[in-house]
Amino acid sequence: MSTLSSEADVRTQQVPGKVLIFSMAAASGISVANIYYNQPMLGVIGESFTSSGVVSLIPTVTQLGYALGLLLLVPLGDKFDRRRLIVWQFWLLALASAFAALSTSAFALLSASLLIGFGATAAQQIVPAAAALADAKQRGAIVGTVMSGLLSGILLSRTIAGLVAESAGWREMFWLSVPLALAGAWAMGRMLPASLSNQTVRYRELMRSLVTLWQGERALRKATLIQALLFASFSAFWSVLALYLESGRFHMGAAAAGLFGVIGVVGIFAAPLAGRLADRAGSRPVVIAGSLLTLLSWGIFIGFDSIIGLIIGVVLLDLGVQSALIANQHVIYGLGEAARGRINTVFMGGMFLGGAAGSSVAMAAWHQGGWLMVGGLASVLAIVALLAAMMNPQKA
Repeated sequence: MSTLSSEADVRTQQVPGKVLIFSMAAASGISVANIYYNQPMLGVIGESFTSSGVVSLIPTVTQLGYALGLLLLVPLGDKFDRRRLIVWQFWLLALASAFAALSTSAFALLSASLLIGFGATAAQQIVPAAAALADAKQRGAIVGTVMSGLLSGILLSRTIAGLVAESAGWREMFWLSVPLALAGAWAMGRMLPASLSNQTVRYRELMRSLVTLWQGERALRKATLIQALLFASFSAFWSVLALYLESGRFHMGAAAAGLFGVIGVVGIFAAPLAGRLADRAGSRPVVIAGSLLTLLSWGIFIGFDSIIGLIIGVVLLDLGVQSALIANQHVIYGLGEAARGRINTVFMGGMFLGGAAGSSVAMAAWHQGGWLMVGGLASVLAIVALLAAMMNPQKA
């Protein structure tokens, strides 16, 4: 029996309307996009400071801030009002972005980047809030829509930041993120219902329970492993795409890689269908289908070495990873209402750890064996995820 079966939320909200769901999706995308704005701007930022080595650490420090937020902030949603936490995190994002825009040294920008990553985990408060608003029959579709917004933010952030930095400057991109964060704070503060919890657990016990959840919930371990593998395969593609397009095969600039992010959104916006399928048929078939689509996308990337092949593969890759993600979230959010924040911390922490590992190994594979080696590595990751999804079927 689940270790969470005796826990319950005390909630007052009704079934969420379309405007609220769309607003949560948009707010999730606005929040998580802040993690990736700096990546296409590093060259421009480096021109403003002499400490080029420190500037190169900005993406890593931002990701570190995000990891700390996942660990230290997201579990608080199980104890306190999530709406208030989300609003305060958006305010932190706005202040940190202004701090970044005003930075006069690389070390100041590094400090601001840590705070930006910390505040960007507002997205990971919004997702379990969406799950809490829906009943079991609607949860997959609603979470799927919100996750579409989140992954759209990931894909479009680099494109937007690159265009703004090139046309106006990197400081202007950080200034632009200030009103966006304030808009997120206003929308979530006005539209989200207050969430109440009957838990009086101390913060230290919340942290300890993360280990208990991992040890006691087999479904959580399985879903986290599968999604970490798929997100590693996903990240492997996006981490080397610009290098591949700039190579002798295509001779295309970095801006072209940003345009592929726009193309990838097509797959993401088709993915809420996966949530409805998970609601009706269970999660396992959707996870298997998502793993197969991910594997198929790499077959197309390698077998059809062309721009058309890349376009088709990108849509399938994003659709596959997103479909599996929604289905796996359908599983984990059904494990216990009162621990959704901590469950999300474990699941998303594992997923982003897999993504970071996939990016790192893919870069090494690119330098050793080029596109074919990256494709082989990413295909193996998708195969292992597929095998894990097919083994020991569980009720979902």
